[in-house]
Amino acid sequence: MKAKFYLLSTSLFLLISGQLLAQNEDAAPPSDNSLWQTFVMIAIAFVFFYFILWRPEQKKRKALEAQRSTLQKGNRVVAMGIIGEVVRVGEETVILKMYDGTSKIEVYKGAITDTLPETDEKVKIATEE
Repeated sequence: MKAKFYLLSTSLFLLISGQLLAQNEDAAPPSDNSLWQTFVMIAIAFVFFYFILWRPEQKKRKALEAQRSTLQKGNRVVAMGIIGEVVRVGEETVILKMYDGTSKIEVYKGAITDTLPETDEKVKIATEE
């Protein structure tokens, strides 16, 4: 992806600057293409921002929303650096049980940043039952 981007940007740069390098002093003065070149540069900037910044962030946001919408009781999650087990899933909030098993905390679903895989201990318990 990066190689294609570098190739595209380099070829566009050479295409635009090629006119400047091809001129000599005896030739007639060039016509005023500054407005056209400005539009081309703005379009290149928009394409760059879309593919490098906006599109990956949009994909990441959609994946995180899908992960949050599939939360279930018993999932281990990370919310603002706090690791806990989901006890109850509400409309906008989630109640997490901490490691000691006695303390619980309620956090917004938006604060959940990751879902952790099940630990080996839980897998062993589930297979024994």
